[in-house]
Amino acid sequence: MLKKRSVSLSGHATSVALEPEFWAVLDAIAAERELSQAGLLAWIDQTRGRRPLASACRVLALGWTAGKNTV
Repeated sequence: MLKKRSVSLSGHATSVALEPEFWAVLDAIAAERELSQAGLLAWIDQTRGRRPLASACRVLALGWTAGKNTV
């Protein structure tokens, strides 16, 4: 089941729906980078290019868990 979180990005309210496992990884990334959850989502939004936001979140989480931490 997906868990939805709401955030304001570039002055626009939006929400992102991801599996709880992805949110757990994203929360760990935010903590490691000393960012709030909203701050991490804003960074992902700014660096995602044309990729959908939810996809960019999943790719970051997968890369981080694989030890790449390159995104």
